[in-house]
Amino acid sequence: MTSNTRVVVIGAGLAGVRLARRLGELGLPAVLIGEEEHTPYNRVLLAEVLAGRYAPEVIALPAPAELIRARVTGIDREDRRVHCSDGSVIAYDTLVLATGSNAKLPPLRGLFTADRHELPEGVHAFRTMDDCLGLSKAVRPDTRAVVIGGGLLGVSAARALAARGAQVVLAQQAERLMERQLDPSASKLVLRHMKDLGVEVHTECRVRDVRCVGGAVRSVELADGYALDADLVVLACGVHPRVGLAQDAGLAVHKGVIVDDELRTSDPHIRAIGDCAQHEGTVYGLATPALEQAEVLAELLATGDSAARYTGTRALTRLTLASGTPLDLAAFGEPTPQPGDDVIQLADATRGTYRKVVVRDDRLVGGVLVGELGTVGALARAWEGAEPLPTDGAPLLHLLTNDGGS
Repeated sequence: MTSNTRVVVIGAGLAGVRLARRLGELGLPAVLIGEEEHTPYNRVLLAEVLAGRYAPEVIALPAPAELIRARVTGIDREDRRVHCSDGSVIAYDTLVLATGSNAKLPPLRGLFTADRHELPEGVHAFRTMDDCLGLSKAVRPDTRAVVIGGGLLGVSAARALAARGAQVVLAQQAERLMERQLDPSASKLVLRHMKDLGVEVHTECRVRDVRCVGGAVRSVELADGYALDADLVVLACGVHPRVGLAQDAGLAVHKGVIVDDELRTSDPHIRAIGDCAQHEGTVYGLATPALEQAEVLAELLATGDSAARYTGTRALTRLTLASGTPLDLAAFGEPTPQPGDDVIQLADATRGTYRKVVVRDDRLVGGVLVGELGTVGALARAWEGAEPLPTDGAPLLHLLTNDGGS
């Protein structure tokens, strides 16, 4: 790349900020466009802000030199320009989409009506700093809060609201909490943790209706007719990649914006990274892959390193919530064994800890850990390396019990 190449990055989340800062360090300053009015921040820590543990400025990201606050409305691929809602036009030589993802809004009766196109008063998504600040303003001790969704986001939100003194009910459609990341034993520990915090948990229940009076939420009705009184409702039903700009521009999109190993889209002048990008069929939606993609792309754009390639991430999911009673868990790979796999489990009901790893053909293929995660670093390295394990089993047991591995 020549020094006069103009790189424009759309999206000021973790991926976009990391890329812009890394490019600046490598001598290729980039223009970063972010539509939120707030200083760029680490979205992973929003639950700690909601819980009152951190002030918003504590989770701020170090912003790059050139940050434009604007909403991009369109991409002109022929003239290589982006158009913004304020009428401004920004030219690019290379455009990077780091547009992230949006909260999924479930198709519930009463959520939207023919004459109302915004969420009712008291109903919040939990994805942005504005969502977080709106919830913080609304929650009071003894507020009756219903969190819809028992995945990673829902557990984080319910826990944070309980820390603020709310009466929290968590409604999960699946049979257990965080079913995508955890096995049944680990899910039971998380359930116990939530109940110890005073959170009422309903699993295998489907929310059917949000009842409002005068435009404000009053209750949530389940499919079996049972009604939950609610002053506050949090929608934590997952996310979907923000691909509208890419679709409107005619780029190849499936679940996310399709990219190759150089993070190039179907237009050679446009790249994509982070939650909006789909590489080898996978949309990760996690911080670690987004940051790795940003690092690879910075090398490609700033140095022209032909060896720089993104070949995928072996992603580890980790949730650490420190406020109140700590909750620390991690999951990686395939925690559900197949026939013939070896499984090693260590559980301590008194301390509320659980450690499990799955070994296939002498290789660590997955694991789940809850509480006291000193071993997670060593286990993650063994999994990421995909090297054969010693056959006598003792070193693996040492990995499970050695608290110095992180």
